[in-house]
Amino acid sequence: MNNLKLEAILNEKLSPQLIKDYSPNGLQVEGASDIKKVITGVTASQALIDYAVSVGADALLVHHGYFWKGEPEPIRGMKGKRIRTLIKNDVNLFGYHLPLDIHPELGNNAKLAQLLDIEVIDGLEGHPQSVAMFGKLAKPISGAEFATKIAKALNREPLHIAPESADKLIETVGWCTGGGQDYIELAASKGLDAFISGEISERTTYTAREMGIHYFAAGHHATERYGIKALGEWLASEHRLDVEFKDIDNPV
Repeated sequence: MNNLKLEAILNEKLSPQLIKDYSPNGLQVEGASDIKKVITGVTASQALIDYAVSVGADALLVHHGYFWKGEPEPIRGMKGKRIRTLIKNDVNLFGYHLPLDIHPELGNNAKLAQLLDIEVIDGLEGHPQSVAMFGKLAKPISGAEFATKIAKALNREPLHIAPESADKLIETVGWCTGGGQDYIELAASKGLDAFISGEISERTTYTAREMGIHYFAAGHHATERYGIKALGEWLASEHRLDVEFKDIDNPV
């Protein structure tokens, strides 16, 4: 498949033009025009690039690409090495950030809900383009039980910050994969029982305790494996591309 055609297919599926983002979405580094093999992964790290080169891939498709707002512009050091490796080996880099978080079918939020058996109700901000969601469990469970459920689903122990009433059961849940910890106040203000994100800040602990909401930090990488994996599987199924998901371990 032509690389620009692949970009058009991904843009049509993910509609990046509908959301303001912190990085460009689409083809970020242009490589070979003919794409036969695609490697998908969470972040375009050197290890993922090297793996793609080792298996003769023509493209990398990731959630965390390059050229973030506010980052230094010179292509040098670690950033230079990564981009030189891509260009030297004619590997295309496609990156989709927030559009992949919010996609109702393939998105990180949608996939996390499936893994945790949460019935999606709506966007936490009250509209479909919200980067945080909320929903409901089939039946109320304790904070400890929910922590165990998250650990089994993601193969990673979450950090659980319980509210002052630690025996409070969980039925309604808000979540935002990755670095969405600051949505906890909105979740608490809406009366939700729990909130999940990938990362935690020092302030998050006090918010959970003082606003009476269970909080689970489940890992930025761990909560965002599943959207990019699902996108690759969709490409393979619908467009017959040779796609392989490669998980580069990251404990954060």
